[in-house]
Amino acid sequence: MRRKQLKTDTPNSHRAVLWDMDGTIVDSSYHHKIAWRETLRKRGMEFTEEDFRYVFGRRNDENIRKFMGNQISQQEIENIGAEKEITFRRLIKDSIKSFPGVIELIKSLAEVGFQQAIVSSAPIENIQLITEVLGIKSYFRVIISGDDVTKGKPNPQAFLLATKRLGIEAQNCVVIEDAVTGVTAAKSGGMHCIAVTSTEHKEHLSSADIVVDSLEKITVSTIEKLLDR
Repeated sequence: MRRKQLKTDTPNSHRAVLWDMDGTIVDSSYHHKIAWRETLRKRGMEFTEEDFRYVFGRRNDENIRKFMGNQISQQEIENIGAEKEITFRRLIKDSIKSFPGVIELIKSLAEVGFQQAIVSSAPIENIQLITEVLGIKSYFRVIISGDDVTKGKPNPQAFLLATKRLGIEAQNCVVIEDAVTGVTAAKSGGMHCIAVTSTEHKEHLSSADIVVDSLEKITVSTIEKLLDR
C-alpha cells in the first residue's frame, strides 16, 4: 500500500492530534474483556466487570501484577500478557469496527495538515492489525505502543514521547481519549483533551476540555478552536 502523503506546509502542520486506540478509534472493549476472562480463568481466577473497568487502558504488566501479585516473575508476566493479546487478536480479527465519525475525522484532519499519532497501551501487533484492517495506518506519522514506554497511563510518558517524535509542543496537541487514565495523562502532560463516553460515564471524564458521546460531534473546527483558546 502506498503511504499517504501528509501535508506539512499548512497552518496546522505545527499542531497534532494524539489518538488513543481501544475504546476511542475501535470498539474493542468486549473483545478485551473476553480475552482477559479466558486468560485468567485458565489460572483459576474470575474476572469481573469491576476488574475490567480497572484494567481497560492500562499496561498489561500493571494489570497482571494486580491479579497475580508482585511476586510473579517477569517471564510469567510476559507469558500471560502474550497469551491474552493473542486471544484478543483471535477474537477481534474478523469483527474490527471503528466508532461512528472516527475515520471521517482522521481523514479530515489529514486534509488540513494536522499531524496525527496513535498513543496506546496496546502491543504494536494489535495496533498494526487494527489500523491495517481499517485502512488508516498511513494517516499516522507516529505510533506509540505499550512497548515504547516504561510507565503506563495515567503517567503522561507515552503522550510526551509522541510529541517529541512529532517535534510538536505539548500545548499544540489535542488528545482524544475514552478512559480516565488517558484523560489524566493528557492533562498532566500539558495537552488539551477531548473525551468520548464510549467506555466511561461523562462525570468520570469531567477533567477533559470537551466531553462528547460520539466523535461524530467533533470536527476539524472544534479542534482548531480548542487549540486557539
